[in-house]
Amino acid sequence: MEEQRFRSASGEPIALRRRQHSASCRELAVRCPRLQLRSLSAVTSAVWLAAYGLFALSENSMVLSAAILITLIGLIIYLHFVKVDQESLLVIGSLGIQVTSSYASGKESTTFIEMGQVKDVVINEAIHMQKVIYYLCILLQDPGDPQGISEVVPLFQSSKPRLDCLIEVYKSCQEILEKGRAASEVE
Repeated sequence: MEEQRFRSASGEPIALRRRQHSASCRELAVRCPRLQLRSLSAVTSAVWLAAYGLFALSENSMVLSAAILITLIGLIIYLHFVKVDQESLLVIGSLGIQVTSSYASGKESTTFIEMGQVKDVVINEAIHMQKVIYYLCILLQDPGDPQGISEVVPLFQSSKPRLDCLIEVYKSCQEILEKGRAASEVE
């Protein structure tokens, strides 16, 4: 397993892990920074201090109970649906591409795309808030038109790696895709 350090589009440190399972199977995982206890504590303390201030003014204990409940529910929602710890791409030349997002709560979301549907993997660019950002995406082949594209599936949406990291992932994907194309042309 090989690990390289990069930065995300927002400047946060991220790590790219490459694992070669076989000549036609490679796993690429981008790890995001873990949740910082300091920032979590700061937000929780701010909400609870504001609630205590409202409690002191209104002398209603429901304010404190509501603040605690809202903070806990918000934390659970954030950890389970928003905070992604790792995004991985498992490319199997003869089978397909598996995209997995692992959340801070331990929940995993997995999507599998059959290799017959994959037209190509490309680096695309977009303009966001007056700057150009790059992202990796899978182009899905249109079943009715072999030259057409039916869908664009963006990858690494949470970690948002910079171009240098995306180029490394792109090269790895293209190596396996080229081997698969060469094998299918021989048959």
